[in-house]
Amino acid sequence: MSNDKELKDLVQQKYTEIALQSKDDNAASCCGATSCSTEVYNIMSDDYTQLDGYNADADLGLGCGLPTQFAKIKQGDVVIDLGSGAGNDAFIARAETGETGKVIGIDFTPAMIEKARVNAEKLNFHNVEFRLGDIEHMPVSANMANVIVSNCVLNLVPNKRAVFQDMFRVLKPGGHFSISDIVLQGDLPAEIQQAAEMYAGCVAGAIQKEDYLMMILQSGFQQVTIQKEKVINIPHDILSKYLSTEQITTFEKSGTGIYSITVYAEKPTTCTDPNCAC
Repeated sequence: MSNDKELKDLVQQKYTEIALQSKDDNAASCCGATSCSTEVYNIMSDDYTQLDGYNADADLGLGCGLPTQFAKIKQGDVVIDLGSGAGNDAFIARAETGETGKVIGIDFTPAMIEKARVNAEKLNFHNVEFRLGDIEHMPVSANMANVIVSNCVLNLVPNKRAVFQDMFRVLKPGGHFSISDIVLQGDLPAEIQQAAEMYAGCVAGAIQKEDYLMMILQSGFQQVTIQKEKVINIPHDILSKYLSTEQITTFEKSGTGIYSITVYAEKPTTCTDPNCAC
């Protein structure tokens, strides 16, 4: 496919478009990145509307789970939201951490940062801020966060290992993360893997579930737990853009599974890694 820079440029372009379009357009697509389905349901995201802190203006329908629901956020915690978009998960996290805590959203799309900041100002939130930056190299100091959340973002990053390593850096010893993401069991057809549109739509950038979990362990995390898992079924009208009818039948019989998982892991309270600052 493309190199890392080209993939990042693609994602930034697509998510700039998403920031400027309606939630209804986003909800009819794969992670909002394409207007690729005529099906009248959201392919990946869960319903946020009943959670404390929910704000409709911040919900672009881009997620694939509810990581904040599982993140064990406590009053006063410092929370980082990776790929914060228009602020949806950040505002949910703020409802958990309260006035005494702080939430930092990080996104590398300027249009998303602008949209999130406008939403925060409307809500008069003074302990939520949004920083422009790459989540492989977060614009935050080491050992400063209690909790990290992220919703359907790491699958868009070419170098996922670098993200996990930087998550380890910025979490305090004993801190933890809860992230929702897309993973695979089995191989996608080459036509989908090579489709830039499907990469921006969260599917082609997904990796094998076992590789994903191993990266977390190899980055130094412990207590790795899958908190929730659900099957993602890609509608025929999306698949037909890339595969023939015969190829779709073969793919559906192949046993390849596309899953949304919500994963929890902890940074050790003591360790020899210099990033622990123990």
